[in-house]
Amino acid sequence: MQQNSTVTEFILLGLTQDPLKQKMVFIIFLIFYMGTVVGNALIIVTIKFSRTLGSPMYFFLFYLSFADSCFSTSTAPRLIVDAISKKNLISYNECMTQVFALHLFGCMEIFVLILMAVDRYVAICKPLRYPIIMSRQVCVILIILAWIGSFIHSTAQIVLALRLPFCGPNLIDHYCCDLQPLLKLACMDTYMINLLLVSNSGAICSSSFVILIISYFVILHSLRNHSAEGRKKALSTCTSHIIVVILFFGPCIFIYARPPTTFPMDKMVAVFYTIGTPFLNPIIYTLRNAEVKNAMKKLWHVKIMTE
Repeated sequence: MQQNSTVTEFILLGLTQDPLKQKMVFIIFLIFYMGTVVGNALIIVTIKFSRTLGSPMYFFLFYLSFADSCFSTSTAPRLIVDAISKKNLISYNECMTQVFALHLFGCMEIFVLILMAVDRYVAICKPLRYPIIMSRQVCVILIILAWIGSFIHSTAQIVLALRLPFCGPNLIDHYCCDLQPLLKLACMDTYMINLLLVSNSGAICSSSFVILIISYFVILHSLRNHSAEGRKKALSTCTSHIIVVILFFGPCIFIYARPPTTFPMDKMVAVFYTIGTPFLNPIIYTLRNAEVKNAMKKLWHVKIMTE
């Protein structure tokens, strides 16, 4: 990477400098990260090998779980290691790579959530045309477009980050590299870059949240014309999606869609959507989805029997 800086490495201050609290951070977030990886891997394997989960909704859930795992991996391992490390150093190139990965998989998660909402809208509001509109080919094209859009977004973010000159302090008051904490260290007027950040990440988070809320409002409104059993099943699925949307977009909007100010709670809010939400998603989608639970039971029962 072309380095526009005299600083070759940064020091991540993490969540706390207290030795006892650092041990607690290590234990708590190690459990969270392991739960995230295992939970999402379980969903990925179940959808991949189950014959009953072949609908578009589970096709998109597969990629949501994949994005969750990668999104959490972009930040959690370093947070865990730094909690027990004496020197929390991260090189300039590693820092820029983390910025890229964080936004690539975070944006992918946003786009997949939108695709899942589209899928539910078509399934509930246009059930007769559902097999045609949401065919396998269409779903694959939509996922490819989501990856392309995520790559464009993360590329825009890394271009902004690479333009920042660093010539003085290298202490990042955060547990990961992101544009907001890096802007505080830049040796330049960052007003325009912050404006671009808000118009990019902030606009994506805010507009996506509005689109999702409107789409689910339309879906719930249309359920009046369905049978009691159909309403119950649709409500169960949509409720899971709405919970995920609120848990992810609330903190995301708080961080990215605001003027260049920092608050003491920023790091904990960031923890919630970078580590907390990927951990909760598998729980939400398995505990509230009978089809996924049954498929898991059948898959692992068959695996145990064959062994």
